[in-house]
Amino acid sequence: MGEVVGAHGLRGELRVKPLCDGAEFAKQFKVLFLSNSGTNAVRLLRVREHKNVLLFVLDGVESIGQAEAMRGRKLWFCRADAELAEGAVFIVELLGCTAVDADTGAVYGTIADVTSMPANDVWHINTPDGGEALFPAVAEMIAEIDTMSGIARLRPIAGIFDNN
Repeated sequence: MGEVVGAHGLRGELRVKPLCDGAEFAKQFKVLFLSNSGTNAVRLLRVREHKNVLLFVLDGVESIGQAEAMRGRKLWFCRADAELAEGAVFIVELLGCTAVDADTGAVYGTIADVTSMPANDVWHINTPDGGEALFPAVAEMIAEIDTMSGIARLRPIAGIFDNN
């Protein structure tokens, strides 16, 4: 979900650097975890946006001291509890997928990383020749993402995969 970067105010509100799509996504959860193994559950009471961070109110964190003690902690959610928009996938599910041409089946490479930009995500695709192609992940160029089979079928504009 995000990483606690400090306290906000005196009553235990946490400043959280989002590692998710923002407050609207976070609001769907009632329980978060203080470990990626799903242990140390904590109730999420409120979340709102504030400048470039999210402000979280967690059950049991009621003072600036308690909030500061959480600085550097990551907050996790249970993936099974997440409701994604139609066609949306988690970034981690894209990593390792093979990028192929939707029409010809030609292999462009493997999705190695994703950079979130204001307008759209950019996929870093390791090409078969050892290079890297930067693919703007816009709906018009993505025919299908099948994370179960590990394939992303693309319809890129000319030049994206040339001369990597």
